[in-house]
Amino acid sequence: MSDAFDLFPGGGRTAGGREPEGDTARGASRAAPLAARMRPRTLDEFRGQEKVVGPGGPLRAMIETGRVSSFIMWGPPGSGKTTLARLVAGSADAAFVAFSAVTEGVARVRKIIAEARTRRRATGRGTILFCDEIHRFNRAQQDAFLPVVEAGDIVLIGATTENPSFEVVRPLLSRAPVVVLDPLSPEDLVRILADALADEDRGLGAAGIRAPREVARLIAEASDGDARRALGILERAAGLAGAGAAVTPETVETAVQRRFAVYDKSGDRHYDHISALHKSVRGGDPDAALYWLGRMLDAGEDPMYVARRLVRMASEDVGLADPHAVGVAIACRDAYRFLGSPEGELALAQAAAYLAGTPKSNRLYKGWGRALGRARETPGAAVPLHLRNAPTRLMKDLGYGREYLYDPDQPGGVSRQRYLPGEMTGERFYDPGDAGWEARLRQRLAEWRRKRNEKG
Repeated sequence: MSDAFDLFPGGGRTAGGREPEGDTARGASRAAPLAARMRPRTLDEFRGQEKVVGPGGPLRAMIETGRVSSFIMWGPPGSGKTTLARLVAGSADAAFVAFSAVTEGVARVRKIIAEARTRRRATGRGTILFCDEIHRFNRAQQDAFLPVVEAGDIVLIGATTENPSFEVVRPLLSRAPVVVLDPLSPEDLVRILADALADEDRGLGAAGIRAPREVARLIAEASDGDARRALGILERAAGLAGAGAAVTPETVETAVQRRFAVYDKSGDRHYDHISALHKSVRGGDPDAALYWLGRMLDAGEDPMYVARRLVRMASEDVGLADPHAVGVAIACRDAYRFLGSPEGELALAQAAAYLAGTPKSNRLYKGWGRALGRARETPGAAVPLHLRNAPTRLMKDLGYGREYLYDPDQPGGVSRQRYLPGEMTGERFYDPGDAGWEARLRQRLAEWRRKRNEKG
């Protein structure tokens, strides 16, 4: 097989949908970025997201029938949200208005709504409002969409990179269901790159740029599922190679330069990454734990936040299977605080790998939960008299401390007295497991319970 890049044809017949008026994809200036010029104009040109645009997909059904209802797209950058909004809108006999919550405010929304109502009364024609970055609106601002969506004055297509469960008001979610978009796969991105290389009108075909398949794959893997990023890398690499030349791994490396993670320290990816780290530690996989730790730190996460979570893991997931785990986690936290970045990051890696590789037990975590719950249920349970201190004569006369037995002085170091309130005698909250140090603790506590229950 030749090392020349196998080109996939772009364009073809229209599979439902046309560009809405004013779409920059039609006849985009040659000075525009390659990603803008190559924006798909039809569903046939769209690559990826088979779950939503493939056979039976919700957006394909809208495009093919022209019956568009409100919905919100949730997906990472470069996954096709804006393109799909335009394709859906292009299939309907409606005006299309694009709007960004980043650059425009509620005053603009009110104007669009007023124009939509006028248009509907005058011509019967509806309006599709595409609101990009809808999560940037606060809850009160999002509520402004509710009456007009409900009345049918507009069809709302929202787009967000943040989890709608947290960022979009529930009443709006009930009227505009969420369509989830995934990061584009490397295979999808390879096809997008092939389209750009083949297209002589909008892409790089007229310049005779070539790329071996492995180079296209290299660009795809460097793009983290983002079509804009992939086309941007290809465009920079093509500029470095020159007209009629082949793009090489070296030119791609120069074009990529530094890859920055898509990461928000207060957003969904923050919680996804710490969850992955925590579950990798819990699952006993130090390789995965180190990987997710590296991803977080490289993306700019606060190392002290990670350190605090590692200490938490030491108690929650390791517990008394390894009593030293908390000490190791705290020592590594202190080492980072002393050394700072980047040297101190190795200490956090040490803690993550240690916690992943040590025996696990959540018995203490569960026992604490049961004990705390019982304590809240019985706030009035009296402390047994023999457990109370008696610093005054009156307290001694009332029986405080009477018949208390000092355990170290008893045979075997265990007395036959009770420590829970009388009505709770015999209740068990903490049940040690069979892993690590806790297995020995289990035997010890069983022996102490046996002695405590012996009849004198």
